[in-house]
Amino acid sequence: MRGHAWHARIECGGSVLGAGFLVAPNMVLTCAHVVASGSDGLTVSFPGRRGLEGVPATVAVHGGWAGGDTDPGDLAVLELAHRVPLRPAGFAPPGAEQGQPTPSLEAYGFPEGYDGDGQIAEYRAVSAQRIADEWVQLEAVTGHGQPLRHGFSGAAVTLKDGRVVGMVAQMAAEPDVRVARMLPTEVMARYWPALGELVPALADGPDPVRRLYELVRRADAEGLKSRPEQLFVDAVGDFGPEPPPDGFDTLQAAVRYVQWEVPEPAEALTRFADRLTELLDGPAAPIEPARPGADPAEWAPILVEIDRSGAGQDQVRVAVSAYREGRRRPVGTVRLTRAEMQRYVQRGIDEAFSHLAPDAEELLTFVLPRDWLDLPVAHWACSADDPTPLGCAHPVVVAEGARYRSNRLRHQLGKKWQRLSAGSAAAVHRVDCGTREHRFGLRWRLRETEAELAGFARPPGAVPEKFEAVLNMPVPILLWSRSGCPGGAEHRAPCAGDAFLDALTASLEGVAPAELPGHVQALREQALADDDPERHWARDIQLLWDDPRCFPGPTASRHSPVT
Repeated sequence: MRGHAWHARIECGGSVLGAGFLVAPNMVLTCAHVVASGSDGLTVSFPGRRGLEGVPATVAVHGGWAGGDTDPGDLAVLELAHRVPLRPAGFAPPGAEQGQPTPSLEAYGFPEGYDGDGQIAEYRAVSAQRIADEWVQLEAVTGHGQPLRHGFSGAAVTLKDGRVVGMVAQMAAEPDVRVARMLPTEVMARYWPALGELVPALADGPDPVRRLYELVRRADAEGLKSRPEQLFVDAVGDFGPEPPPDGFDTLQAAVRYVQWEVPEPAEALTRFADRLTELLDGPAAPIEPARPGADPAEWAPILVEIDRSGAGQDQVRVAVSAYREGRRRPVGTVRLTRAEMQRYVQRGIDEAFSHLAPDAEELLTFVLPRDWLDLPVAHWACSADDPTPLGCAHPVVVAEGARYRSNRLRHQLGKKWQRLSAGSAAAVHRVDCGTREHRFGLRWRLRETEAELAGFARPPGAVPEKFEAVLNMPVPILLWSRSGCPGGAEHRAPCAGDAFLDALTASLEGVAPAELPGHVQALREQALADDDPERHWARDIQLLWDDPRCFPGPTASRHSPVT
C-alpha cells in the first residue's frame, strides 16, 4: 500500500458499501450504485493511512445511473468534509489497459471477510472493444485468486505501477465466474468532465493536457472571444475527424472532444495548446521567408485549399487563408457540397483581402487535388454582384495538394527558385501533342535540361501520366490550356495544343518566372477583351506556379478561431 494510500473504503452506518479512490484532496470517485441509498451517514476511510477513518462525505456529482444492472452512468463523485493529507491517484493514458502482452491489472476492494484491510484481485482486459460503448470486459488472470465480488464496486483498476486505467463497475453473480466489467477512464470522463484534466495523453515526457486546461481557464477568465470549432479543426488538421454536428458550446467542450474522440490525441492537444497560447499572448514576431537574390515581385498570397472531405462524393473541404509579412492569417474552413463551393470561395477571398497590407500584391493560389487541377477557378466570378472572372481581376495560379504538402519537393523547389530569383526568363520545355515520349523519358529529359517551366499541349485529364511525372519532380512552373487538343480521333495536325504552345513560347519571351502570375493575368484580360474571346489562344490558360518561399509552413494553422 505504500504510495497508494489513496485507495478508499466507502461505508454507511458501519457497513461497507464498496470501494473508491481519491482523485483530489477532497474528492473520491466510486460507483453510483455504491451510494444509491443516499448520502446520509456516508463516510470514507483510507486503510493505507491509519487515522483517516470515517471522513464524512456527500455525493457531489452523479453520473445519471438509472438503477438497472446495465444502465450507463454508474459513477459518483464524493466530496469529503475536509481535505485529507494524501497524494491522489495518478492516471495512465487512455487505452493503457491494452498492450502486447496484455498487462495484468489490479483492483483493491473490501469483500466479505476482508472488509477491514481489503484484498487485491488480479484481472486483465479481454478486448479493446467496449461493451455497449460503456464497459471494458475483465477476466481473472488465474482461476485461484481473489474474485471480484461485493466490496470491489468502485475500486480503481490499476496497472502494476499503480496508475489508474478504470473503475470496477459490474461483477458476475455466480461465484465460479471470474468475469467483470470496468468503466475505462475515457467513459468516466463522459459523466464527470473534470476528470479530463487528470488523465494524461502520454505515458511519459511533457504532457499537453494540464497545460491546455490551464490555458482554457485563462481564456475564460480573460474573456477571449473564440470559435471552438475552428480551434478544433486547427488541432486535428485538415484530414482529422469531423466536429460534432452541433459544434461546441465552450472551449472546454472542444478540448474534451479532442482528448477523448481523436485517436492518439497528444499531437492534436499540443497544437490546440499552441494555437490558444498564440491567441492569448499575441503572435510572435513573424519569420520572413528566405528570399535569396532579388525577386521582381513580392507576392502576398491568398490561399484557397480545396479537397475532398471524405464525407461523400459530393462533399468538399475548403480552407481560405491570407499571408502577411510571411505569416499565415486564417480566414475559415468549412465542409460543404461542390455546388456551394464557389460561393464560399468568393466570400472567403473577399474577407482574406482585409488581412493584406494596403500595398500588397495579391496572388490568389488554389491548392487542388491532382485530378482537379483543371478546375476553372480563373473563370469563377469575383462575386455574386461582379461577373468579372477572378483570373482577370487578380493573378490566379494553382498548386497541386500532394506536392504542396511534400517537404521533399518543397526543399527541391526552393533550391530551384534560388536560381530563378535572378530574374532571367525561363525557357518553355514543350510537351507536344503528338509526342510518343513516355513519362519516364519525359522525366529524364526535364531533369537533364534542368527544366524550370513545362508547357503542355493537352490538359491533365488527357495525359495524366505525363502530368504525374512532372508533378513528382521539382519543375516549379507548368502551363497548359484547359481547352487544349483533345487528342484521339479528333486530333488534327497542326492542332490547337501545338498552336497554344507556339503562342505561349512567343508570349513568355523575356518574362521572369516571378512575374508570370501577373503576365498570365494580362493574357486572360486580353483574351476576354478580344472580339472573339472563345477562340483566343489564352482564354483557358492555366498556370501552376509553385514557389514554396511564398507559403512557409503548409502544415501551420489554417483556420481562424477568433471571432
